Amino acid sequence: MSRLAQTHGLTDVQREILSTVRDFVDKEIIPVATELEHRDEYPQDIVDGLRELGLFGLMIPEEYGGLGESLLTYALCVEEIARGWMSVSGIINTHFIVAYMLKQHGTQEQKDHFLPRMAAGDVRGAFSMSEPALGSDVSAISSKAVRDGEEYVLNGQKMWLTNGGTSSLVAVLVRSDEGHPEGTAPHKSMTTFLVEKEPGFGEVRPGLTIPGKIDKMGYKGVDTTELVMDGLRIPANRVLGGVTGRGFYQMMDGVEVGRVNVAARGCGVAQRAFELGVRYAQQRHTFGKQIARHQAIQFKLAEMATKVEAAHAMMVNAARKKDSGERNDLEAGMAKYLASEYCKEVVEDAFRIHGGYGFSKEYEIERLYREAPMLLIGEGTAEIQKMIIGRRLLEEYRFQG
Repeated sequence: MSRLAQTHGLTDVQREILSTVRDFVDKEIIPVATELEHRDEYPQDIVDGLRELGLFGLMIPEEYGGLGESLLTYALCVEEIARGWMSVSGIINTHFIVAYMLKQHGTQEQKDHFLPRMAAGDVRGAFSMSEPALGSDVSAISSKAVRDGEEYVLNGQKMWLTNGGTSSLVAVLVRSDEGHPEGTAPHKSMTTFLVEKEPGFGEVRPGLTIPGKIDKMGYKGVDTTELVMDGLRIPANRVLGGVTGRGFYQMMDGVEVGRVNVAARGCGVAQRAFELGVRYAQQRHTFGKQIARHQAIQFKLAEMATKVEAAHAMMVNAARKKDSGERNDLEAGMAKYLASEYCKEVVEDAFRIHGGYGFSKEYEIERLYREAPMLLIGEGTAEIQKMIIGRRLLEEYRFQG
């Protein structure tokens, strides 16, 4: 067990879960991750193994067949999984955002219908906010739902849908003007719909098409897709929470969980980069000694380890804040911002330590170098995080002049 990124105050159950996950990562993920990533192959055997471990039900309450664990436990598991291969952590992240939104905001019928099957891994979740022309401006969503009797008809195009092909349940945020007069603030006229579909690509249900995978620089293996709705009919009982106009708040609650997750991913990738860097520095010799004995390399290792430790501490703090029931957008924003930036820097330093070999696909650091940039963008860019942090600080430190 590494001395870095240790978490104090865990229960015996939490430590046992983390030990099991770490063993799984070391034995089942790390040995095959780079090969699967280079082939852009979905890691079906790994996903099946996570299902057998019960990880798809990790945060789902026991009454619905889950393990009922905390966000902290989940984040620490994500950290371990991302240490092995970040794409795998993405597969379970979107699943858990949807499960969390159902747990917090769903009707009792929706919880009873979906959560037991999600806990078993029989239903895989994905969520969708972004659109081709949207960027970070969620209020500019143009996809729309119109009421038609006991159904809604959805039209529009969504973008950057993780698990778009493999999921069977998608939480989709669209505009719904029903009951919201003209001039209503955009975020008060949005609704989250629970869209069930068949896994796969093409037309996966009448009115719903999932085109093929988007070809990406990194973050391969996991399928990232568009989602096209053309006359998609959804029953009214599949409005999350049963009431329209609450979708923006429901999604933002889920995104806070997602930002803790992205911070955890950044911590895991940074840890792996440090492990690779410190190992290679002791194997490579120049000028008659290990490069780890050169002061310049020792300084890099010191900086890398400090960043790993700091990012982990902020991620743990954000998760514990959310678990306590308190508002954690400030802490989640800080953790996501710092962990993703530090991850990029630690990976680049490990890449530099590898020298020319870091540029070779034979070395694992090459994969990490392409994966780290996604964390700078996912669940909100650094600039968005700084806006959130700045506004919350002004709320907390309001000057009374």
